[in-house]
Amino acid sequence: MKIIPLSEGAFTVDRTKVFVPFELGKEQLNDRPTGSMLVEIQPFVVITEKDIILLDTGLGYNGPDGQPQLYNNLRKAGIDPSKVTKVLMSHLHKDHSGGVTVKNAENHERFLSFPYATWYLQRKEFEYATGAGTASYITEDFLMLEDFSRVAWLEEDQGLIDNYIRYERTGAHSKFHQVFWIEENGETVFFGGDDAPQLSQMKKRYIAKYDYDGKKCMELRQQWWEQGQKENWTFLFYHDIKTPVWRKNG
Repeated sequence: MKIIPLSEGAFTVDRTKVFVPFELGKEQLNDRPTGSMLVEIQPFVVITEKDIILLDTGLGYNGPDGQPQLYNNLRKAGIDPSKVTKVLMSHLHKDHSGGVTVKNAENHERFLSFPYATWYLQRKEFEYATGAGTASYITEDFLMLEDFSRVAWLEEDQGLIDNYIRYERTGAHSKFHQVFWIEENGETVFFGGDDAPQLSQMKKRYIAKYDYDGKKCMELRQQWWEQGQKENWTFLFYHDIKTPVWRKNG
């Protein structure tokens, strides 16, 4: 399998849950509001024998040329966005689902960013996000998925996609968050979304206040870290600036 991080850059986020761009090497974190956390926004592409798989869709920002940053990042990696075959969504918080739709620069009309792909997301996550939800969801970014014919609604706590992608609904970072394992030719790639967002959090007992169930997140991270090292998983970290991809023997 080939793994390509699609970094959208570094940001700080505080209690307002607004993602503010941060220039590494030029700015100081201490100059930001108290409690600001520095994170990368980093979807991934995994190319397998069957598919070109996108893992989450980033913030949905446009580049200086007016084109979606996600499209530009894919093209830089040599991938035509129309060739993406599967989009796996861990959850629908705005920093993961902002790129589900894109706006026409002239008339601001919205359309799905990957209309030829099959989208995989938890139905309960969608229902929660479009119902009560929280400030972390921007429903206009992903509401079009409701009536899209190529959405594979995942209803179970765990299951198998095309006989080589496993998913599990954890309800840890968000109420109906899910994680994925892509398994091919003896290799396992693990994407934990915001249950396992950074390498540093895998190595210590850490309960985050921003998680729906912080204790469960911590316990799952420990479980995955131990199992992944034994089985030589490749870990993908969505919010890790220094180590987006980690493997024991890598």
